[in-house]
Amino acid sequence: MKKFDKERALLAIAAPVLAVIGALVVTSLVLLATGKEPFNAFHVMISYGDKTNSQVYILNKATTYYLAGLAVAIGFRMNLFNIGVDGQYRLAAFFAAAVGGAMSIPGVIQIPVVILTAMAVGALWAAIAGVLRVTRGVSEVISTIMLNSIAGIVIGYFLQDGRLGVLDKNANMVSTKPIPSGSHLFNFSTNGGAVDGFIVFAVVAGALYWFVLNRTRFGFDLRTVGRSESAAEASGVSVKRMIVTSMLISGAMAGLVGMPTLLNESYQYSTDFPVGIGFTGIAVALLGRNNPIGIAVGALLWAFLDRAANGLEFEGYDLELVGVIQGVIVLAVVIAYELVRRYGLTRQQRQVGAELAAAAASGSDKQEVTA
Repeated sequence: MKKFDKERALLAIAAPVLAVIGALVVTSLVLLATGKEPFNAFHVMISYGDKTNSQVYILNKATTYYLAGLAVAIGFRMNLFNIGVDGQYRLAAFFAAAVGGAMSIPGVIQIPVVILTAMAVGALWAAIAGVLRVTRGVSEVISTIMLNSIAGIVIGYFLQDGRLGVLDKNANMVSTKPIPSGSHLFNFSTNGGAVDGFIVFAVVAGALYWFVLNRTRFGFDLRTVGRSESAAEASGVSVKRMIVTSMLISGAMAGLVGMPTLLNESYQYSTDFPVGIGFTGIAVALLGRNNPIGIAVGALLWAFLDRAANGLEFEGYDLELVGVIQGVIVLAVVIAYELVRRYGLTRQQRQVGAELAAAAASGSDKQEVTA
């Protein structure tokens, strides 16, 4: 048993090591092909990302990426591809901002109301895809893509002056009413700037994700359905109910993605509210292999690369280079984990075959001695 545990640990380490090496090699070749020196580019990225203000930026960006990764990972564990996280978090942030701007109550009450509103809107929007899947057999990939577009249309309709939006003539921008200053979430002040206080909620969300999936009956049923729906049905688990429930939870988690920006930075929803974070969450979940710690590492890495892009641009490198690096990393991780997984399965099969052969030989020897 000890030997098996050591081998499994080595295989777990081998996958990310291979992914990093592969990503560095491919990125270096791309840089050389464009006439750039790779080692200088890597030095610029590390030096710029190591600055104090860059570290604050990375932590704040990673918080939203982490929440998006968790939202996607919940679907992945059920073998569901929730591409609609982007629409879910934007719609959730919009209505949460509208509710927060319309209220004037103590922050200790208003902040939970804003967060719960966002989670409820995200859950309900994601539930549409779940219901369509179990009642009409519509793929969640298709329905969530369509719901992303519809979410943008809904926001565009209500975010107008005279509806739920207010026109700022000086900035020529439409936004919801700002959340009162008494309902702004706390920050952590540092030499490099303010770290969003919502990072605490992100840590709690990650801990709950791990506990629910690994230490509860619901988490066991969810993972069972993700691996084999027929086996889950045979054990008495309602697959349809689990699909809808997992989409609800995924959408509720997606509703939290916009909260760091809303409660710690902008305090309102406007036309320049961050978009595309949901799609980044897909890459982060893949990088983290649906593990809360792995997702955290993936979110930090992605935020670091986003920040490093500024440093590269200052040094005359093409801004698109970082996008190439991010894509290569995702591909390298997927390929490396698949190679390691196949090698591990082959090794286990060989071990089982050797043990069976040894057992058969031992039984044959005993029969000869008895005779």
